Amino acid sequence: MKKTVLSGMRPTGILHLGNLYGALKNWINLEKENYNRFYFVADWHALTTGFDDAKDIPENTINMVIDWLAFGLSPEKNTLFVQSLVKEHAELFLLLSMITPVGWLERVPSYKDQIAQLGKVKTSNYGFLGYPVLMAADIIIYKAHYVPVGLDQVAHLEFTRELVRHFHALTKKEIFVEPQPLLTEVPKILGLDGRKMSKSYNNAIYLSDTEEETAKKIKIMFTDPRRKRRSDPGVAEECGVFMLHKIFSPKELQDEIKEACSKATIGCVDCKKKLTENLNNALRPIREKREDLINKKEYVKEILIEGSKRASKVASTTLEEVRDAIFSAKRLR
Repeated sequence: MKKTVLSGMRPTGILHLGNLYGALKNWINLEKENYNRFYFVADWHALTTGFDDAKDIPENTINMVIDWLAFGLSPEKNTLFVQSLVKEHAELFLLLSMITPVGWLERVPSYKDQIAQLGKVKTSNYGFLGYPVLMAADIIIYKAHYVPVGLDQVAHLEFTRELVRHFHALTKKEIFVEPQPLLTEVPKILGLDGRKMSKSYNNAIYLSDTEEETAKKIKIMFTDPRRKRRSDPGVAEECGVFMLHKIFSPKELQDEIKEACSKATIGCVDCKKKLTENLNNALRPIREKREDLINKKEYVKEILIEGSKRASKVASTTLEEVRDAIFSAKRLR
């Protein structure tokens, strides 16, 4: 029996290079492996901190999935669906909420960090406190064996495994799989200002950017702070521009720039020009496909509707097992 992989993204709209090469590239690489693969738009998760922006979620969903498809994620090889179109997620979330100690939720690593980052106004709701339970429901309803994550997210999966063990102990039924992290190498991608590339920081390069917009953004990118003057040597590995070279430029050029930077025989302007050319060349066919898909939004909606139907069939089977385990008797159906 094939094992299952599952992951999702919040619908924030168009994707930037950090999203594409931090997560989506790994999803596409997994198409070579013999897994059942489920990838979903986490629109209910988006409500936990963005309820006031809910009107944008439907359009953001389509735009994000257009980027998935343009980048190369196959709807034939993967089940692509929308969380809110699979109602079983909500019922399992409810049932798991009945057995989840509040203390477990309050000690989730990201809980206090998110409060500090987003403020109490956006995080003082039950949905935010309970989002790890919804996350667990998303994963275990498909009996997913693996969740592709970076090393910094491994701790989050432990909550799901702990909840699975708790459910099994209470019901004396072994229904779920304890999901394991599928550790993936995530390239470090810095934004224009030297911080992590993020939409919220307004420092990102997007797949939807034109080649001219991309060139302008690269021109203002922070480089190694050691290089205050053209004659100052630098360390390429600590420069955001070079981090993009490692993705978009051939190995020979990477080696050349690395050495030239350390000897100050290349300036940041010339380095950026080489990156701009290679980045735009790599993204050009993807951007062309994206432009084509923008005119085929009904096709994208059909993919998500059909994928959601397939996902629902799997989820409903699991949920029936869960109901039987909890109530342990014949129920009204």
